[in-house]
Order: sequence, then structure tokens, then C-alpha cells
Amino acid sequence: MKEIFKRSLLVLACSSALFLSACNDDDNDSEYVSTTSYLSESTYNLDTINGAASVNVMSYNMPNVLGETKKATAMVFVPKTPQPADGWRIVVWEHGTVGVGDSCAPSNNTFNPRFKSMAESLLAQGYVVVAPDYEGLGTPGIHPYLNLSSAAKSAINAVKAYKEHYGSKINGAWMSVGQSQGGHGSLATAEYANNDANYKGAVAGAPASSLGYIISVVAPKALKDLSDAGQVDVAVEAYAELLAYAAYTTVGIKAYEPRFNYQDLFQTRSKAFAELAEGTTGDNGMCLSELHDEFAKDIRAYLKENTDKTVPDYPGLTVDFQSNATVQKFLVDNQPATKKINTPVMIIQGTADMAVPYPVTDALQKNLTELGTKVTFLPVVGATHTQAIVDKNPELVAFIKQNMPAQ
Repeated sequence: MKEIFKRSLLVLACSSALFLSACNDDDNDSEYVSTTSYLSESTYNLDTINGAASVNVMSYNMPNVLGETKKATAMVFVPKTPQPADGWRIVVWEHGTVGVGDSCAPSNNTFNPRFKSMAESLLAQGYVVVAPDYEGLGTPGIHPYLNLSSAAKSAINAVKAYKEHYGSKINGAWMSVGQSQGGHGSLATAEYANNDANYKGAVAGAPASSLGYIISVVAPKALKDLSDAGQVDVAVEAYAELLAYAAYTTVGIKAYEPRFNYQDLFQTRSKAFAELAEGTTGDNGMCLSELHDEFAKDIRAYLKENTDKTVPDYPGLTVDFQSNATVQKFLVDNQPATKKINTPVMIIQGTADMAVPYPVTDALQKNLTELGTKVTFLPVVGATHTQAIVDKNPELVAFIKQNMPAQ
């Protein structure tokens, strides 16, 4: 989430689970065009997917958050359908939170069921699907989690590299789709591709945003309400997930602020678990499901040791989290949807989402509409954080076909 190189000072001065405002300007295209190139491809063989003639892992160059050119990776799915006479259209999938360690990268794992369902639908329609791992995931360096600029450049440069290598086989037109962290990334991509005539629109499912507000206002009340209602297990799971997101967010800041001491943002008891997000090298951190389970296990142990305490009493983040200057800047620099997006945007949001609450996304889509963006908002009644985009997969595919026919 931040622009950190030359534009870093600009985006870093302006650009969340969530996060706040990207400061891209009219010369974004020239910046990324000069830094990307195709490197190589290898066959992906950890899983299978219907409708794909091939699935490869592409390596490419991109500018990282320090302004250096570094290698990144992305999976590329080519459909079995005939190649259009004027070339393939591309849909970029921007994945949700997996962690910041290299082992967490989607290209190093089997397919997430939500992604697989959507990708099969798009392949059946005749789209090439490009799925970036993101900067620092699967390649050396800390992944700058929820960094607007980094997420956008991971996608933009993956598309550029693929176009460079395959030339006339590629039409040029492309769109982005993502859920949670990837919803945040898809909106970031739309902002940074605002001047690319080939970019046709974005889909964002439960886009991460307003992390500071969620942590300081929404989460404490929700955890208390759940605890008071006797839903202790639900509260534990929600708090563990929130702490995992907070750990990845603060560890990710180290990608461009190497001396940032994120440990001080966690209380003594939870600090050791937060450090698991980074690991010992920044490349070997624990992935989301395992980190969530570690936090959840310790919250339950805390409750067993302190029978007079409730879930919200668990010593997680310090009271200094919101007032920390580095974190505050991060939150402000990386809130998505603070600028008009020139292409159509679809936003999908479950009303029962406990990671990115419905009111947060509703406020985001209303703000984006007021800025002049053409927004299609799809509330999904009763759907959770991960279920909403699955329920609306037919509408998602129809939106892409409407704005970018496959041929």
C-alpha cells in the first residue's frame, strides 16, 4: 500500500483485511512501462483446473517499494477455447491474504477453491487469467502487505511482461478482479491504470479498507457484543484473524522501512506470535491459517488462565497502535478508492462479513460513486467475507463480458 520510490515520496505522502489513500498521478504509466520485462516461464503442476490448456508460472521484473527492479512471479492460465483472431483478453486475479512468507505464495500451493471456481468460469468464456503472487511473495524480500502501489505494480507489470513476450497473441485489453486483500489490490490497479486505454474495469470483493477504523472502533465493539452474547468461539476466531492481519500489515511496512519495530505495537503476550508472521528472514513467515490458529490457541489459553476475563481483554495490540506515526502514515497512504476511477467498477460485499464489515465497504462505494466512478454495488445478504464473491460469480463473469467481450 504505498508508493515508495520516486513516487514513494509522492504516494508515500499521499496514497486495510484494509487502507487508505493512493496518490497516483497522471504519469503512472510512464513509470511502470520502463521497468517491466518478461523473464521466463515454468510449468505449474501442483493442482489441476478445468478449461486450461496450460498453467505456467511466469517470472517477470517489476519496480519494488524501494525503487529497485526485482523479480516477481505470476501464474498464467491459457484457456482451451480457440484463440480469438485479434488475440486473447486478460483477466488479472489479485488474491486475498495468504501471509508474507514465500511458502504462502499461490504459485507454491494448490488452488484456493474461490479462485478455482472463478478461474474455471473465465477460462470457459475464453479469457487468459494472470494471477500475480505479488511483490515479495515467492521471491526474495518482505511482501509489502496492503501497499496500494506495490499491489498495482505487481498486476500491471505482470500484464505488461506477458504482452511483451506473446505479442500478437494478446489483444491488449485487460481487467482486474480480487477479493479481500485482492479487492484492495484490484481497486489499486484500477487507480494506477487510469491512463491505460486497454484497461477496461475492476471487480473488488470485500476490498480491504479503513483498517484503523476497524481496529479502533468496529472490532472492539463487535468482540464485546459477541462475548456478551455468549458467542465466545466466534469472538476468538474473529480476534485471531484481526491480529493476524495486523501482524502482516505491520511486518509489511518493513519492506520499505527496514528499521520499523512492529513488535512494539503488540503487547508482551502476543508479540511472539506477531513475529511468526515475519519469520526469521522475512521470507519464511507463517501463512494465514497457521498464524490465525496460533493466535486463537493463545487467546483460549488466556481465557482458561483468567476466568474473569473475556475475549476483548486478551493482550493483543498496544494502545499505541493508532498513534504510531509510521502506522498512521501507512493507513492514510493506502486507503483505496479515494480517487475517481475512469473505468467501471463492480464491488461485491457480504452483509455478514466480520473481516471487512459491510458498513465500511458501503461507505467506500458511496464515496467512489460521489467521485464520479461508475460503480455497480452488489450486497450479498447473509454472506461472509469469503462467500460473497462465490455467490456472485455469475454476475462477476457477466460484468467482465459486458465491459470486455472475450472476442
